[in-house]
Amino acid sequence: MSSDEWTPSENDSTSLKLIRKSKESPFVPIGMAGFLAVVAYGLYKIRSRGDQKMSVHLIHMRVGAQGFIVGAMTFGVLYSMYKEYIKPQFEDKSDK
Repeated sequence: MSSDEWTPSENDSTSLKLIRKSKESPFVPIGMAGFLAVVAYGLYKIRSRGDQKMSVHLIHMRVGAQGFIVGAMTFGVLYSMYKEYIKPQFEDKSDK
């Protein structure tokens, strides 16, 4: 199977699919881990939020979690653009 193919083979387990997709786009698991870290931290700090309203605390948690996801997606797109467009140009110049 080529790395450009998006259809999984029938004998791939879920963990093998996750590992393969993580190798293809490494920033997705980083974004997921950041999201989970923000949510865990927010849940841990929920009792010591002081006089802050619950809705404001949840909004701050949501914005932080979304920030990790959007940041990871941005870096993933930049990384894939580098691999696809910039890196081959440097390899072509060094081969000459």
